[in-house]
Amino acid sequence: MSKIDRQEILDVLDGYDREDITIATLGSHSSLHMFQGAKAEGFRTAVVCEKGREVPYKRFNVADEYIMVDKFSDIVTDEVQDKLRDLNSIVFPHGSFVAYAGLDNIETIFNVPMFGNRDILRWEAERDLERKLMTESGVRIPKKITNPSKINGTVMVKFPGARGGRGYFVANSTEEFDQKIEAMLERKWIEEKDIKNAHMEEYVLGCNYCIHYFFSGLKDEVELLGIDSRYESTIDGLVRVPARDQLDIGANASYVVTGNHPVVLRESLLPQAFDIGDKITEGAKELVPPGFNGPFCMQTLVNDDLEIVVFEMSARSDGGTNTFMNGSAYSYLYYGEPLSMGRRMALEIKKGIADNRLEEIIT
Repeated sequence: MSKIDRQEILDVLDGYDREDITIATLGSHSSLHMFQGAKAEGFRTAVVCEKGREVPYKRFNVADEYIMVDKFSDIVTDEVQDKLRDLNSIVFPHGSFVAYAGLDNIETIFNVPMFGNRDILRWEAERDLERKLMTESGVRIPKKITNPSKINGTVMVKFPGARGGRGYFVANSTEEFDQKIEAMLERKWIEEKDIKNAHMEEYVLGCNYCIHYFFSGLKDEVELLGIDSRYESTIDGLVRVPARDQLDIGANASYVVTGNHPVVLRESLLPQAFDIGDKITEGAKELVPPGFNGPFCMQTLVNDDLEIVVFEMSARSDGGTNTFMNGSAYSYLYYGEPLSMGRRMALEIKKGIADNRLEEIIT
């Protein structure tokens, strides 16, 4: 099936009442601050939500319209798309939207205007494309291991897609790799078809920081809006156990993200953080035009040489943006008031409408 032609999206957008735009997304992941930020900027909001999962949006009163579905993947059905277009909706993508709607569907049948560049979402999901973008942008990344038989030292093993860390593991040998793959198959964390797509890279020892950027296509400028770190199970549970007891537990460490907390980098590291943001946005313009548009995240480790190493990216709003729903230290520096990523996204839409440039930031 061929990709949706950009003109099809622009034709839908041309039929919208731009004085009555609705901001819409799936009720999951990082949608709360998207809705709150959109409402703060005067937009209506619409949540596409699985039945039984609407409680947070009702309790926090952030959604004006509820489109209830049996399962999240129904967002790509004709019925739901019609409802979204009838509301003059612009969809804000996040990790759950990408996972449940499906990349193929987003590219070929989801004919609703989206904020950002829908083409870049695949560059996040496919490890080889992600690596190509970061390498050609000049961003420091871990060394890749091409085959389990070549494991010679500690490696991190990952699988494709927005999994929130599920299935990631550390291995020190080919034998340990095979053992942990078997254990994950038994737990149904992966399928047989996933094994050939396992991505292996050197394990970088350092502190984890997820740096949240916003690229304004209207200003051609990168903003650093917040930074978080993650609570991951079972690895964070294991490190709370005395070393002598960890072996007795016999648990395999996993990296499933269960929560996030806000952090700030030491100030001397900020030039590196800005350099990474600038490099990746310029690289993206060349490789997948128009490049990043709106929020993206570089997931990094900082080693004891104070070098920021990027091990993963999110090409849309990342879950860690939930840590600054009322603003971060960095978004405050830009705007002098509390500002969430969702509100920053809404501000860009608002300016696009006011300047008659909305088409430039919608795909």
